[in-house]
Amino acid sequence: MHEWWFDLHLQEPLTPEQSDTLDHLDRFNDGRIGLVESPGRAHFSCLFPAATLTEAIAEALAFFEDFPGVLVRSVEMDHFDLDKNGMATPAVVPAPR
Repeated sequence: MHEWWFDLHLQEPLTPEQSDTLDHLDRFNDGRIGLVESPGRAHFSCLFPAATLTEAIAEALAFFEDFPGVLVRSVEMDHFDLDKNGMATPAVVPAPR
């Protein structure tokens, strides 16, 4: 089992009602997925154990079945995630200076 790091970017920032709903969804409060908000944007930072990255992403996306009106726009791995996932190479991510 490997721990996979990635981000799920939302279509829109959460509304106050959605934020209230999130506070009461136990599966979002187990430490594997956390909301990151900035002006005009929101995403979830994820750390899921799974055999493959695809399985980890599928498990994270399943959380949103109980979160009506919240749409995931994209899955992203930045250079930190690629490094944590053991996927960073000079061809994928420039070496730090």
